[in-house]
Amino acid sequence: MSDVTEQQGASQRTAASADPLELSRRRPDWSASQPLTRTQKIVMVSLAAALAAAFVVWPLKTAQGLIAVCTLFYVVMTLYKFVVIRASLSPSAILKFSASEIAAQEPRAWPLFSLLVPMYKEPETVKQMVASLAAMDYPADKKDVQILLEADDSVTLAAARALTMPPGFRVTEIPESFPRTKPKACNIGLHLATGEYLVIYDAEDLPEKDQLKKAVMAFEASPANVACVQSRLNYYNPRQNVLTRWFTAEYSAWFDLQLPGLAALGAVIPLGGTSNHFKTRILQELMGWDAYNVTEDCDLGVRLGRAGYTTRMLETTTWEEACSVFQFWIKQRTRWQKGYIQTWFVHMRQPLKLVKELGFVNFLHYQLLIGGVTFSVLVNPVFWAMALVWFVFRPEGAAQMFPGPVFAAGAVCLFLGNFVFIYINLLGCCKRKNDSLMWWALLTPVYWMMMSYSGWRAVIQFFRDPFVWEKTQHGLVKKG
Repeated sequence: MSDVTEQQGASQRTAASADPLELSRRRPDWSASQPLTRTQKIVMVSLAAALAAAFVVWPLKTAQGLIAVCTLFYVVMTLYKFVVIRASLSPSAILKFSASEIAAQEPRAWPLFSLLVPMYKEPETVKQMVASLAAMDYPADKKDVQILLEADDSVTLAAARALTMPPGFRVTEIPESFPRTKPKACNIGLHLATGEYLVIYDAEDLPEKDQLKKAVMAFEASPANVACVQSRLNYYNPRQNVLTRWFTAEYSAWFDLQLPGLAALGAVIPLGGTSNHFKTRILQELMGWDAYNVTEDCDLGVRLGRAGYTTRMLETTTWEEACSVFQFWIKQRTRWQKGYIQTWFVHMRQPLKLVKELGFVNFLHYQLLIGGVTFSVLVNPVFWAMALVWFVFRPEGAAQMFPGPVFAAGAVCLFLGNFVFIYINLLGCCKRKNDSLMWWALLTPVYWMMMSYSGWRAVIQFFRDPFVWEKTQHGLVKKG
């Protein structure tokens, strides 16, 4: 027991000496510590003033122009989805390793693998999480596991200390400091990590047992510039209620179809918040995560691309708990969308430099994936309201805002575009063999309205509280 206490004490002394804000200090141009630069503020105010003036002088033509631009955006996004889903059928879309291929590796010396598990006020998940990671099919002496707990989180610290930790497991206390975010904790864990590879897991995660071995084999089978291997995520409570059904359909489409499609296209990939496996050395070179970005995974995926590295998708699943309560889902989705906004503004500080580093095609991927997703959830309610007013009231003069070609394109987007987006969710359910969820996927327009609400909430929060981290509540799965 004294050895464990000694090890914990040494770990805390080292944690206190780590600099979790290194990225923001050494590369402030890559950090969201400053949400908007002075130039960006000037450009935004100038564009708003120019648009307001245009509405005063040419109200009809300005409305026509905005509607035409938005309609073109919808057309492009619909075609883009087609391209990505088609690419997901490529053999290069996802790395696959069978059980027999893994068995053929033995006997061999597996490399040391660091596992980081950031937690905050989640005492109910500690026991399950420790058991899940201990049961993974990887040599016990090759697992370097850190449970990252905030120093003032007495309840989770007590729950962790009450357990008899397996060999290689340790608790790392995160000293109190601003900002209070997951990436700040992960940066301290990265500083203490000793493995050749490193993975992040969330508190409620249940990764497939052979995932670490598959990740090692994926890196060994990939070119040297592959710095990250992203596992697929899905949920173990898909049928708890209608919200978890929609959430599962969305994740099935995103991780089983869209991300593999992006990988096949060689696109920059917004990483998931968990089960992304890294080469530790490269992650340390990039100074880890941005402690000020509330979707640090998405931002890191972009920074990997800018530094010349790529991400591959891996056919293995980590099972998570789908958020089942509306108010917690809204907070979680607000944080994700706020982080996308942060990421877009950070990397658009020098657009020409971004084009040079990502390449023109990847620059377009970035605009559609990061900027486009955010723009669509913000503008959708406007067009839904316009369509509703048109069908119900048929106001005079409304038709003038939709010249023939724009009206035709808008009609295609309204019917074909929405069908495509719903169909993608149906395909995701089918691929996961969640056939019973397919009927619920037909109601995803309601889910989109919720996303738009959280999107506008994210915009307001971005300007008011850019660094606030609205924690996702776990442990809500109904038993029995």
